Amino acid sequence: MITDPKSRPGTAGYAEAADLLAAQYESVSFDEVHREVLHLLPRRPGAVLDIGAGSGRDAAALAALGHRTVAVEPTAELRSLGQRIHAGRAIEWVDDALPELGVLRGRRERFDVVLLTAVWMHLDDRERGQAMRSVAELSAPDGQLFLTLRHGPVPAGRRMFDVSPDDTVRLARRHGLTPVHLGEREDLHGRSGVRWSHLVLRKDADSTSL
Repeated sequence: MITDPKSRPGTAGYAEAADLLAAQYESVSFDEVHREVLHLLPRRPGAVLDIGAGSGRDAAALAALGHRTVAVEPTAELRSLGQRIHAGRAIEWVDDALPELGVLRGRRERFDVVLLTAVWMHLDDRERGQAMRSVAELSAPDGQLFLTLRHGPVPAGRRMFDVSPDDTVRLARRHGLTPVHLGEREDLHGRSGVRWSHLVLRKDADSTSL
C-alpha cells in the first residue's frame, strides 16, 4: 500500500522511489554517516529509537552493538524493505510519524538515544515545534538526540525546508535539550550543492517538558 502524502506530507516521494532509496542508504555505512559523533554514543547497551529509519541501516548497526532498538518508519514500502534487508537483526519496526509520534508516546517509553537522520528538514515550522516536544518526551533524562539537517537543492517531488542549526538549537532548548555537538560535513553521495549539519542534543536530567 502506498503511503498517502496528504496524511504524512513529509514522506512525499519516498514510496515511489523506495527501492532506489534503500540501495542508496545501504551504500554507505552507519560509521561513515555518523563518524563525527560516534564517540558520543553510550558504551553500554540501552534503548534506542531511530525515527525515519528508512532501510534500517542505522537501526541494524545499533542493534548489532546490543542496543534495544525501535525503528519508526512511516513509509510502508521502506519499512517492508528494511524488515527484509535486516531480517537477522533484533529490531522492532513501528508504523508511526512525526510530528505527533502518537503510537510511541502512547507506550510511555523513554529512550537513551533518539536518531533523526535526514528527517527534520521534511517538517515545516509548526510541525517542528510539535515534533521537538514529542522527541523530548520520548528522551530519557540525560538521553541524547542525534539529528542531521540537509542543506542545498531539494530533489524533485520531495518536501523539504531550509532549517538552520541555530533555529533548531533554540527550539531544542525550549524543550529541555542542550546542545553538546554541532558540526557540518560534505554529502557522502557527492551531490552538487548538498551539505549536512550534525547536531547532538542532551535531555536535561531535571527537565519537565513532558
